[in-house]
This record gives sequence, C-alpha cells and structure tokens, in this order.
Amino acid sequence: MVRILISDGLDDDAIDLLKQKNYEVVCEHYEPEILLEKIKDFNCLVVRSATKVRKPLIDKSLESKNLKLIIRGGVGVDNIDVEYAENNGIAVRNTPSASSISVAELTLCHMLALSRFLHISNVTMRDNKWEKKKYEGTELFGKTLGLIGFGRIAREVAKRAYCLGMNIIYYDILGKAEGYDEYEFCSFDDVLKKSDYVSLHIPYDEKSGTVIGKRELSLMKNTAFLINCARGGVVDESALLDALNNNVIAGAGLDVFEEEPSKNEALINHPQVSVTPHIGASTVEAQKRIGFEIVDIIDSFFN
Repeated sequence: MVRILISDGLDDDAIDLLKQKNYEVVCEHYEPEILLEKIKDFNCLVVRSATKVRKPLIDKSLESKNLKLIIRGGVGVDNIDVEYAENNGIAVRNTPSASSISVAELTLCHMLALSRFLHISNVTMRDNKWEKKKYEGTELFGKTLGLIGFGRIAREVAKRAYCLGMNIIYYDILGKAEGYDEYEFCSFDDVLKKSDYVSLHIPYDEKSGTVIGKRELSLMKNTAFLINCARGGVVDESALLDALNNNVIAGAGLDVFEEEPSKNEALINHPQVSVTPHIGASTVEAQKRIGFEIVDIIDSFFN
C-alpha cells in the first residue's frame, strides 16, 4: 500500500478521497528533526510552504528508497531542492493552476486597500478616529499596472485589472507573450519606471537572491505602490522599509515575507503597508482545487 505523508494540511474531501482509493494517509506536521526519521517510511510527501524539503531530508529518504514523489500544493517549489531530488530518482510535482485566481484576487485586494486607505482607516476607525479628510485616495481606473513575471497568476491579475480600466504593462524573462496584444511588453526597468502599481509574480531563487532592492525601488514613481503576493525573498525588506520612510514609493502590499511568520514589526506595522499572513491561496475554492489536483497527481503517478 502506498503511504502518503501530508505535512502541511490538505482539504478534507481530498483526504477522504485518497483513503477511499486505499492509500494510507498520515496527516501530521513533524518538526524537522523528527521528519528526518519519519520520511523513510513514506512513498509520497505532500507539502505546502511550511515544510522545507532540503538535501538532508532527501538524503534520509534515500536510506530506505521508499520516497518516490514529492508534491508541493501550490505554485512555487522553492522550498524543495527539486534538482537534487529528481537526480536521485524522486519526482517533484506542484499544482500551478489551482490557486491562480485566489492569488490574483488578493493582489487586487492589496491594490484597492492601499489606494483607498482601507488598511489603515480600518484601524483608526476602531480607535474612534474619524479622519475623513486624511484619506483622500486614488482610483485604479486609468492607472498603469506593471507586472514583473507574466505566468498564470500575473495573467489572471491582468485580466481583472484590464476590466477595471487599467493599462497593463509587463516584463517576463521569457520575453513577449503571444496572444496578449492588449498589454504592452516592456523592459524590466521600464516597468518599474512607468507603473503606478508594480506587482511581482516571480519565484525566489537563492542563487540570484532579491529582485527588488534599493536600485529598483529608486526607479519607481514616488506615488507608486509595490505589491508582493509571490515570494518574500524577492524583495529586500530593509531597502523597502527605507524607501517607505523616505517617500521613495507611496506604499506596499505584502502577503509574503523574508521570514515567516514575519518578525519585521517595523515593516508590518508601517502605516503605508497593507499586510496579510501568506493567505494568497487561502480560499475554500482554491483549497479544494489544490486537494483534488493532488489526488489526480498521486493517482497518475502510482497507477
């Protein structure tokens, strides 16, 4: 019988379906040192963001050679040493489409919150402050949204922002995308310079490190907002905080952080920052899609 360890949770209906299909399912988040021993007993490991699947864990799994498949429930696989796993005969899969709409909608939520001061007026109102004159916002209509990375999620964001009357420009390392002539392909620097909102849709690469630092922030308009619902490591938080404090940019919407849970209190409590605790894929609909896509991946792989 195929033994599956679900380390970071999964939709209940998907778990029930796996059991109905006669897989042995263990839903347990083990601390790293315990997981090193437990991993040898499983054929499949399902993770989200919390569990890191690095070389030492993969090496431990090779002692029994039971582990055949690692699945990341979500888009990125930067918490998995993919190349090392696959070089050692362990397949790695993810669910790139399941949460695209949810993350795209959260991106727009941050854009709207910052534009209309929802993130801070919601707090001051609870402190019995009526600061109506202080919160004169801006409309999304007619503004330019710049997308760094133009994959599945970015395209869902673009589709929705375009319907709100925004101008869409984008940069992608792969170049101009076919079939999206209503949007303008630009250089990386031009996206930063021209945009009223810059939204990041790129993976984190430990080798290249941060993508948005002091230089990149200095290219942005001082009225612009930076949105990051992708990966925390792509933004230099120290440089971002300096940019906010010195009015280099107007604000930031952040769902992801260099360290999670974030201990950067100066950033998360900044009045020009809208924050959420990595909830991009945290919708009922996305969790069900992720769950059933994982079931399909497991079925296809082991059958």
